[in-house]
Amino acid sequence: MNKIGNGLLIALAISWSSLVFSGQEDEQTAADTAAASAPAEQAAPASAEGEAAEKTAEQAKEQALPSGIGWKLIRRIEMGNSGKFVQMVLIEKGRQADKTVYSAAIHKLCSEEKEFCRLRFWVQPYLIPEKVTLTLEQQKGQQADHLFNRAAGVHRTLWACTIDPTSESCIQ
Repeated sequence: MNKIGNGLLIALAISWSSLVFSGQEDEQTAADTAAASAPAEQAAPASAEGEAAEKTAEQAKEQALPSGIGWKLIRRIEMGNSGKFVQMVLIEKGRQADKTVYSAAIHKLCSEEKEFCRLRFWVQPYLIPEKVTLTLEQQKGQQADHLFNRAAGVHRTLWACTIDPTSESCIQ
């Protein structure tokens, strides 16, 4: 095999092994494999390269979000222009009744916050809102709502009635 062929094989092997170990989806693996094995004169157009760079940047951003055993921060949404954020957290399916999972997320995400911290929790990713206000369906699917607001003197966690039916003020 010639030097170019060997170089392509090495690049392909490196790309493949890094994708396998980083847990990327099959679509991304196929796209990277095709790009690595394409001859130089048939390289992808610049717009495709830009889209790939955007996807990589989005994936890096998602990977940078905190997570822990049984939970993952999906997004942070600012409340208006207040500088205060509502953090939307996904709880692993089957762990929604385990209050230690919520406690771990609260500790990790709120420990540095001295004035304000709000976390909302869901089990179904499709219910996690992209804005602060919730639809009725999103509210019904919410598992917990933790709020710490020093200025208002509030520090509480509300639970879904399915998680804590003994609570007087559970999320319905």
